[in-house]
Amino acid sequence: NAVLHSKIYQKHVMKSSGHSRRDERIYPENFTRILDRLLDGYDNRLRPGFGGPVTEVKTDIYVTSFGPVSDVEMEYTMDVFFRQTWVDRRLMYEGPVEILRLNNLMVTKVWTPDTFFRNGKRSVAHNMTAPNRLFRIMKNGTILYTMRLTISAECPMKLMDFPMDAHACPLKFGSYAYPKTEMVYTWTKGPAHSVEVPPESSSLVQYDLIGQTVSTESIRSITGEYVVMSVFFHLKRKMGYFMIQTYIPCIMTVILSQVSFWINKESVPARTVFGITTVLTMTTLSISARHSLPKVSYATAMDWFIAVCFAFVFSALIEFAAVNYFTNAELERAKRKTPRCPPVPQCTPVKAQEAEEVLQVRISEFNVLSPALTKDIFSSSAIPKSKAFSTGVYTLWARVQPYLKAKTSTLRTTVLDTQKCFFVQRVLKPPLCGSLIRAGASSVRVILFVCWALI
Repeated sequence: NAVLHSKIYQKHVMKSSGHSRRDERIYPENFTRILDRLLDGYDNRLRPGFGGPVTEVKTDIYVTSFGPVSDVEMEYTMDVFFRQTWVDRRLMYEGPVEILRLNNLMVTKVWTPDTFFRNGKRSVAHNMTAPNRLFRIMKNGTILYTMRLTISAECPMKLMDFPMDAHACPLKFGSYAYPKTEMVYTWTKGPAHSVEVPPESSSLVQYDLIGQTVSTESIRSITGEYVVMSVFFHLKRKMGYFMIQTYIPCIMTVILSQVSFWINKESVPARTVFGITTVLTMTTLSISARHSLPKVSYATAMDWFIAVCFAFVFSALIEFAAVNYFTNAELERAKRKTPRCPPVPQCTPVKAQEAEEVLQVRISEFNVLSPALTKDIFSSSAIPKSKAFSTGVYTLWARVQPYLKAKTSTLRTTVLDTQKCFFVQRVLKPPLCGSLIRAGASSVRVILFVCWALI
């Protein structure tokens, strides 16, 4: 009989338990009773394991949008899903479901980590259309708490190599009140996979997101030693914008300033306009390049480049001023000195006039010194008039010809020497020498500038 009664009792218990399980699956009031039992006597002011072991909070980050990055403010902005997981034995339960998926109202009734971002400037928790929070409780007391945040964090930048620089922007977070003796942080999926940044999440314009690294460190303060989790986002700046807006205009301006050396030095207005225009252009480019940078006290790589370009442009203007001054001074000294070369005579009229004068002088001398011969020749009846005239002319030409040859040779030599001296010193020498000097100086400058720019 006792055995029979025990079997009947077991069947009755199994039927009642099966009926209760069906009730749990059917009626949501059973889950309400579970939650009420979990919160009965629960104190959310105390951390899990208070007075006992250290509370371990596991974290991971999923980046939904990265950027923009501000060079002036030295900060960056990103939108993330920030996940935290910990174990609270006080929230263990027995029920038909493995996970209780609850809304954000449950968050305020249980203990949550006091995580804050140490280098954050502004952080926003999204509340539209409802607070973007995920809260889940598992049967073994494990809690999953996820928030959607927009974080603006500080990014220290060293701009000495700007715009060919690279930066590592950190995100540091940890507990605000609990030291490492009471709460520690760890990575949920390990250091390699706990921070996810999909390629489509990057919305950067001036940078390339190369990758990210994580680390864990301890920071000591007067209130204790705290665990700090750090994520470093590695950024590399793009050069396209600065090549188009700064580098190419500066190079073209320097080349334009060197072109002015091919203009004649007597064209003072043209060369002055070239010099002043290029100097003002370089000044404008230098000011515009600084607008996208913070007011740092050191010189960047772009500052050095613009400074060298400005030195080339300004030296071209100063060199023209010096050339113009010394040229005018040389002309003034040349006017005060006796000219080394005689003035250039008119070659053909001088030769004809000199020959005619010499001929008339020799005819007069011949008539004065030989009147008898002339008289006898032109009055002789034995010799015809034509013969007498020819003989007199031949005789006259025989006496005049040596003198004419000597005077003509001397005159030709004098004229050629004078023309040569005038041509070399007044026509050929200044333009040729000046052009060679200007061409050489300009070529050397351009070659030096191109070599420097390439380096």
